[in-house]
Amino acid sequence: MSARAMTGAILSLQSHVVYGHVGNSAAVFPLQRLGREVWPIHTVQFSSHAGYPGFRGRAFEASLIDECVAGLEAIGALSRCEALLTGYLGEPDIGEAALRAFHALRRASPAAVYACDPVIGDSGRGVYTRPGVGEFFRDRALREADIATPNAFELAWLTQREPTNRSEAKAAITALYALGPKIALVTSLSLEDTPADAIDLVAGDGERFWRLRTPRLGIHVNGAGDLMSALFLAHWLDKRSAPHALASAASSVYGVVAATAALNKRELALIEAQDLIRRPHKVFAPEEF
Repeated sequence: MSARAMTGAILSLQSHVVYGHVGNSAAVFPLQRLGREVWPIHTVQFSSHAGYPGFRGRAFEASLIDECVAGLEAIGALSRCEALLTGYLGEPDIGEAALRAFHALRRASPAAVYACDPVIGDSGRGVYTRPGVGEFFRDRALREADIATPNAFELAWLTQREPTNRSEAKAAITALYALGPKIALVTSLSLEDTPADAIDLVAGDGERFWRLRTPRLGIHVNGAGDLMSALFLAHWLDKRSAPHALASAASSVYGVVAATAALNKRELALIEAQDLIRRPHKVFAPEEF
C-alpha cells in the first residue's frame, strides 16, 4: 500500500466505545492509517464493549443521525464521500436513519457504495442485538448494500443455511447475494476441511469465490470483525477486487490480532501494531474456492 491519500471519504455509521476498540473505535484510526478520510457518526456510545460487566451507555436517537447527515449535506461534503460503512446499529429505527443517510449520499455522489456489516450475533453467543435489528438487515439494509461482511453465524441466520463444506458455503453466499449485495466477505468459517488450528474466510464477487486461511490464534478479542469489515471496504475501493481486498484486510487483521495476543491484551492493540495495518509482516494469499 502506498502512502498516497486514497480518493473519497468513508462515512462510518456504527457504535463507539470510550474504552477499547470496537465499532468506529476499531474502524476510524485504521482507515486513516491507510490514507482514508473517515467521517464517523456514532449509533451508540458505551463505556466499553457490552461484554464487560458494569458497562454503561445508550443508543442515540435516529433523529440525531439525520441531523448530522443534513449538516453534511448543507456544507456540500457528501459529494466528496465514496462509501457508507455500517455496523452495529442498536435499534431498527437507527437502521432506517442509516438508509436515509445512504440515500442522501447517493443523491450527492451517485457512484457511492454501501458496505453493510450485518451485526446480529456470533457463534457461542447467539443473537445479541435488540429485537428487529436482524430482520432490518435481512429485509431492508441488504437490499441496498453493495458489499456485505457477515460472520459465519450471521450468514447462517440471514440465509437459513449453515454451511459445513465448500459447496454449502458457496450456496449460502449465493443465497446472500439474493438478498441484495454483489460482493460478500464471510469471516470465521469452520468447514469440514478447515483444520482445528485454522480459520477460513471466503469472499465472492457474484461470479467467483476465494478462500483465505489463517492460523487460529486461540484468543478472542473485541472488534476484530469491525476492523476486518473496514479494511475490506477500503481495499476493495482501492482496486475493485474481492481477492485483493480479502488478502490485504485479512493479513493486516491477523497481524494486529497476533500482536494483541503477544501483549496479552483483550482489546485490539491498534496503537502498538498500527504499522501492521499498512504493512503486515505476513501476507496471506487467497485460493480459488
